[in-house]
Order: sequence, then structure tokens, then C-alpha cells
Amino acid sequence: MDLRKNVDKVLEFVLIGLVIVLIADVSWQVISRYLLSAPSSFTDELAGYLLIWVGVLGAAYVAGKQEHLAIDLLLQKSSPERQRKLIIIINVIILLFAVTVMIVGGAWLVITRFKFGVLSAALHLPLGYVYMVMPLSGLLIVYYSIEIIREQFKNRSTK
Repeated sequence: MDLRKNVDKVLEFVLIGLVIVLIADVSWQVISRYLLSAPSSFTDELAGYLLIWVGVLGAAYVAGKQEHLAIDLLLQKSSPERQRKLIIIINVIILLFAVTVMIVGGAWLVITRFKFGVLSAALHLPLGYVYMVMPLSGLLIVYYSIEIIREQFKNRSTK
């Protein structure tokens, strides 16, 4: 099994786990609020943070599967060689975005949250852990973009 399939499987497992915890958290919020008449103080905050992680890691996952939202009219109307070039250009742009915004910007956000000791209101969790998903997902998107670009060059050499 190649590295990409292993990365996909681990990411799938993590996303499924996060969604299960999110469902349990929201279910507990509903039960504690409406059945026990004693709403839990941390479940709203935890649900928000879990949703951030699911959304951003999910974006990395669908980027790797090349199933993200895209306007592909230009790709559909292009020749196979031009499609290959466009896919490379698109993935270079995605890679640059992931490096500059998600990895560099996300790392800065994580470091400053830890440095200044910023804690969440209800959980008293260092917010650096919450924002750590940004550089992590950025690294995954960079990995997937490089793999997609590499596949395009490999496909060119086999034709």
C-alpha cells in the first residue's frame, strides 16, 4: 500500500472519530438541556471547535481526492494535454495558498496563541490546540498537491 492510501486512511479514521465525538457532544447538549434541565457549560464550545477541525481537515481530505468544489468548464472544454497543464497550474496555486495562508499563517496563529496563553472560555483549553488544525491541514494539502502534480508529470511520460 502506498503512502497516499495510508494518509487517506488515517485522515478518514480521524474525521470519522471527530464526527462521532461531535455527534455525542451535541446529543449530550440536547439531553442535558431538555431532559435534565441542566445545560452543560462546555458542549457548545466543544461542538464549535470540533466543527472547525472536521471542516478544515475535511477540506484537506477532499482536496486529496480532487472532489472539492470547482468550476471545471475550462477543463471540460480543453484537450487532454491542456487539461494536464491546467491541473498542474491549479495545484501549484493551491500549494502556494496552503503554504502561505494555512502553514505560515496558521503556524503564526498557533505560536502566538500559545505564547500569549490564550485559553477558551468554557474548556480553558489553550486555543493553540484548536488552531493547530490550520498548519496540519496545510501540510496535507501541500502533500496532496505535490502528489497530483507528480501524477500529471508521470502520466505525460507514459504517453
